[in-house]
Amino acid sequence: MKRLGWPAIVAAVPLAVILVFVIAGDALTPYPPNAQQLELSSSGPTGQHWLGTDDLGRDVLSRVISGARVAVIGPLLVALVAVVVGISLGLAAAYYRGRVDSVISRLVDVLYALPALLVAIVVVGISSGGYVVTVLVLALLSMPTAIRMIRSAATVQSGLPYVEAAQSLRLPARTVMFRHLLPNIVPTVVATFLLDFVVALIAFSALAFLGIGGQPGSAEWGVMIAEGREQILSEPWLSLAPAVMIILTAVCATVLGDSFYDRLTAQREAR
Repeated sequence: MKRLGWPAIVAAVPLAVILVFVIAGDALTPYPPNAQQLELSSSGPTGQHWLGTDDLGRDVLSRVISGARVAVIGPLLVALVAVVVGISLGLAAAYYRGRVDSVISRLVDVLYALPALLVAIVVVGISSGGYVVTVLVLALLSMPTAIRMIRSAATVQSGLPYVEAAQSLRLPARTVMFRHLLPNIVPTVVATFLLDFVVALIAFSALAFLGIGGQPGSAEWGVMIAEGREQILSEPWLSLAPAVMIILTAVCATVLGDSFYDRLTAQREAR
């Protein structure tokens, strides 16, 4: 069995810390994330405020920790919805082929033709939608990638003897797809999930930076970057701290996804 290499282990450590922030962030913050101390406004990093304070005297470290929940849970939901739909439609397209595959492929082509981030900006902006609307829109726009990747992997598997054997036994299509095909494309499913998560993480942050989908003044990483951009030269910690968290989360998730894909693929080929 191929073991996870050191890049995956190194990537897993920051992700584990971020996950702790997501689960218990409010209990770990040194100060209430929205507590204002005007006498300490725009102070640099100190022993009491490791990442300094913003123009309202709010502790940047506390806001970064608290913002992890909003920054991560939304993209996770987007990736989960996209992959669940991708599994259902991708397996159906690969198994039934013909007209079913054609209809699903045309649907994917239509969604692919849409500029995802621009559509999200327009829809969320016009609807004045908040977090839930942003999740739904980004999930819809993430589905084409998930469907296409899972369909491609399942199409390769559907032509192998074990699928033909299951069909010769007249097993129900649902059984063949979800008990035989799906376990053999788990590496692709995992990689697709993490890819969609990373894309959604960046999209969420971009929308919040533009003032869409995020509440002004909230402890969201994208909002924090936007609020600190005018002081980027004089008070760089305001924007750099949340920006580093976004980059760190995206890079670590990508590295971990690649490692899991390689390991799961090696396990499957060794059987």
